[in-house]
Amino acid sequence: MDDSFDVVVAGAGPAGAQCARDLAARQYDVLVLETESEEEFPRQSNKSTGGTFPSMLAAFGIPDDVVMHFTDSIVIESPNEHFVQEQAGGVLDFGAFKTYLVEDGIEAGAEYRFDARVSKPITENGEAVGVQYNGSREVYGDIVVDATGPAAPLAKALGVSDLKRAKQAIGIEYELEGVDLDAPGYADLTDAMMLRLDHEYAPGGYAWIFHTGEDTAKVGLCYIQNESYQRYAEARRTVDGYLQHWLDTDPRFNAAERIEGRQHRGSAHIQPPGSLSTDNFMAIGDTVPTIDPLWGEGIHKGMRSGRAAAITADQCLIPSERDTSAEEVSLYDELWHTEVAPGQGARLSMTELLYLASNERYDTLLRDLDRLDTETLSRINAGSKVAIAKLLEFDDLELLAQFARQRLRGYYGRLTD
Repeated sequence: MDDSFDVVVAGAGPAGAQCARDLAARQYDVLVLETESEEEFPRQSNKSTGGTFPSMLAAFGIPDDVVMHFTDSIVIESPNEHFVQEQAGGVLDFGAFKTYLVEDGIEAGAEYRFDARVSKPITENGEAVGVQYNGSREVYGDIVVDATGPAAPLAKALGVSDLKRAKQAIGIEYELEGVDLDAPGYADLTDAMMLRLDHEYAPGGYAWIFHTGEDTAKVGLCYIQNESYQRYAEARRTVDGYLQHWLDTDPRFNAAERIEGRQHRGSAHIQPPGSLSTDNFMAIGDTVPTIDPLWGEGIHKGMRSGRAAAITADQCLIPSERDTSAEEVSLYDELWHTEVAPGQGARLSMTELLYLASNERYDTLLRDLDRLDTETLSRINAGSKVAIAKLLEFDDLELLAQFARQRLRGYYGRLTD
């Protein structure tokens, strides 16, 4: 076949572009198909807050010039309390970051085709051997990678994707200038990334302010339409309406103005992954739920999943007789669970418990966090059940019972699907 490659990647987000970047550096013949036009990219897919950490920048060789602002701390707010942890971070210009990954991959030898909307896999004997795009155009690959995000046309067709609408989080973000980052009665958000737990502004989710330099910040919120949403949400208020409500009622935004052309919206699924791969095929990034369920950081995990897919492809394609069977490709599943998102199950449980809590419980939670040492906080963040138990109080028994009921409903729902 004339139009054939070692690996065909659908989607040029961080996961797909990093996978292609790694494979091209290893001298593989790799093609990336991207829906957006080259002239517009990544205008339509600029959907991330861009919050990340030095470990990601160093691990993947990301230059400082795609970072809007380096930060020194993480702040967690509730309606009446706040908790501050010193931790270096960086807020990316997400569009510039994606452009860098693509350009660096092309320089390494990857081929990109823009205006290329992937529709379905080409299969032989039930196995993926290529993809169809832009109607009837076809391209073939020894390995096919779906990095299209929640749309997941290839993963769905191959029975790999198990994304559930009820687990989909939606979000919106504005970039603002004139933000008061050190307002009386609030934590100082200068050089900080702040997450706010408050059902008034993000029922069943959280809101954020990420300082991006001087008096500018990324400000947004996201939520899942879960039980907390059903309990606390205003029936007629959209996600846009919730963000506007926050801007109208928080004094830090009294003099703030939106920066033209800097609005982002997107979605991701907060759920455990089903399968991740099959014969000749892997699903990466948000095609499977790779985003961190607790705090929403998805860039680092997405990049890791792209690298895990590249490592797997390398192992399958190196031998003189290539073996891209499901058994060999399952190396990707192992890497995903051990390197990309270890402890994902525990973190999902923490997330569900957290969003079931009331605003009053958020206040006590932040007071409790203030009394814990750094090591215990790290273990809690990693999903240690023993460490998490240190935050539980007697009044949480009803919360735990509610959590158990929610899990049982989900279990019996799966049985009847």
